[in-house]
Amino acid sequence: MSLTQEKKQEIIGLYQIHETDTGSSALQVALLSARISQLTEHLKINKKDHSSRRGLLKLIGQRKRLLGYIKRKRPQDYQELIKKLGIRG
Repeated sequence: MSLTQEKKQEIIGLYQIHETDTGSSALQVALLSARISQLTEHLKINKKDHSSRRGLLKLIGQRKRLLGYIKRKRPQDYQELIKKLGIRG
């Protein structure tokens, strides 16, 4: 249940800071958000898949920690990122 290589490359192209960026905090949050939305759709169909639900909660926690880091270090980038991703109300 991971992202396809094409989808991952598309997200990297949209959110990378420079040409060789493959692991910046903003990029990690974008990849996690795509994975979270994919797992959410899976769980709407498979309500009793508790192991995937646990994995989803772990991904949400990881994204929350990364967003907290970005908010502390670069508040302006944080606002732009959550607006671009459409998360946090």
